[in-house]
Amino acid sequence: MHADEAEIDATLVRRLIAAQFPQWAALPVERVASGGTVNAVFRLGDELAVRMPLTAAGAKDVDLEFSHLPRLAAVLPVPVPEPVAVGEPGAGYPWPWSVCRWLPGAILPPDAGIAAPGPLAGQLAGFVNAVRAADPAGGPPSYRSETLADRDAETRAALAQLKPEDGVDVPAVTAAWEAALRAPAYAGPPVWLHADLSPGNVLLTDDGRLGGVIDFGCMGLGEPAVDLIAAWNLFTGPAREAFRAAVAGGDGADDEEAAWARGRGWALSISLIQLPYYRHTNPVMVASSKFVIDEVLADG
Repeated sequence: MHADEAEIDATLVRRLIAAQFPQWAALPVERVASGGTVNAVFRLGDELAVRMPLTAAGAKDVDLEFSHLPRLAAVLPVPVPEPVAVGEPGAGYPWPWSVCRWLPGAILPPDAGIAAPGPLAGQLAGFVNAVRAADPAGGPPSYRSETLADRDAETRAALAQLKPEDGVDVPAVTAAWEAALRAPAYAGPPVWLHADLSPGNVLLTDDGRLGGVIDFGCMGLGEPAVDLIAAWNLFTGPAREAFRAAVAGGDGADDEEAAWARGRGWALSISLIQLPYYRHTNPVMVASSKFVIDEVLADG
């Protein structure tokens, strides 16, 4: 997927575990099938997960999560990964890596969406509200801490890379992007964000409830509309409206309509940039991006 991506397999993980954490050397190691773009994830026994950054940029998330996730986890209403250990470079692998507690749960297919306004919409809105309410003192900027205007050039460059086979209505999408840019800017203080509420990061229980949220590598401080991307990443129709109703008022410094418009713009920008980048390397990300683009147009 990336020009500087490391080659990572179960054999490498076993070597690193045996050398650095011999207490876990006898545990089985199995790669977890995933459309993730930052880490290769391996299950270590029944209770642990190993996260191996694919690139140098992704390796920066290891310290971020160990430094800030335990503090954030204390105020969240659902389970999140519990950091256990940090591994060092070794066996030809050049970056730090991490071990955390395994969280059970299923994820949605990237282009499925949930239409029925069941419990998940309200529970995920509660998670977003709880993240926003966390004490921002000492928090770092989020990976997505910029404004929509800051993303304009990159988003338009991605629009120019779209091809007919992508199946995207470029004029309609361009109009939707420009409408998001016209939304009033956020004037309040930065708040905590997860910043990557995509289908692969939201764990569901067997009965469709919110079982946990994973992958906090983008977390940090930014404008609250960023976490509204879940509305188009995960929901359609009535479920999206239920999410909106439950998350409304989660940040009193913002206008609800303006926040929703910016959230729609964030979801659109992220998906437009992802689509040409992963066109030939990650079908999960491509399917997710097309789903979000379609939902933004349907909702706009």
